[in-house]
Amino acid sequence: MTPQAQATGRVARRRQATLAEIRATVRRLLNKGGPPAVTINAVAREMGMSGPAVYRYYASHDELVEAVIADFYDELTEAIVAARDAQAADAHGARLLAACRAMRGWATTHSTEFTWMFASPAPPFDERGDDSPRRRSGQAFERVFFDLIVDVWAVAPFPVPGPGDLPLALREQLARYAAETGGLLPPEAMHVFLSGWIKLYGLLCMEVLRQLDFARIDLEPVFEECLRDLCATHGLTYEPPVR
Repeated sequence: MTPQAQATGRVARRRQATLAEIRATVRRLLNKGGPPAVTINAVAREMGMSGPAVYRYYASHDELVEAVIADFYDELTEAIVAARDAQAADAHGARLLAACRAMRGWATTHSTEFTWMFASPAPPFDERGDDSPRRRSGQAFERVFFDLIVDVWAVAPFPVPGPGDLPLALREQLARYAAETGGLLPPEAMHVFLSGWIKLYGLLCMEVLRQLDFARIDLEPVFEECLRDLCATHGLTYEPPVR
């Protein structure tokens, strides 16, 4: 390697290290003071930099937020995939349950990060560029659960609504989404998958955002009930968590 190439490599490594440090600083500020605490000037002060210096790494506050949220998605996805892959490849029910429980485990122990990921405004779908880190990482997260259901469908198709059982407008949307995801699930199976995901995700958001604190309910049994229903819907055997 030439001296010029070595120097270029050192500069690139320093830049990547600074980018990672900026995002780690944002996470500390977020957990300490919530989203209002995350400003370019606050990041600069924490790092002993100037505001303009931070802008050499991230062109705007929005770009920085996108990058940090992408990190959170990647971390969550890694936890889910690790839990899924700890189960046998052909144990579809165990893999789905492990993935769902890992998602809840990460979300409830990283409630501030989860809230920033899922409760903060995102650009309209049509305005999100394919190169958006948040979009790429978000799609990777979504794909984990989608692929799990695709695996189930490939081995043992589960009951789905008949062609006339869904409103026309919904069928058209489902058909479009099914095509966008490679046609791996027919629209009716996509409806079953999305319905289960909405219930699971909605319950988790209510728990993390503390929307059920008025009832002071431990939501783990409720979450497990939702998983039991999810397994039944997809023709899988539910197994309670190992304590």
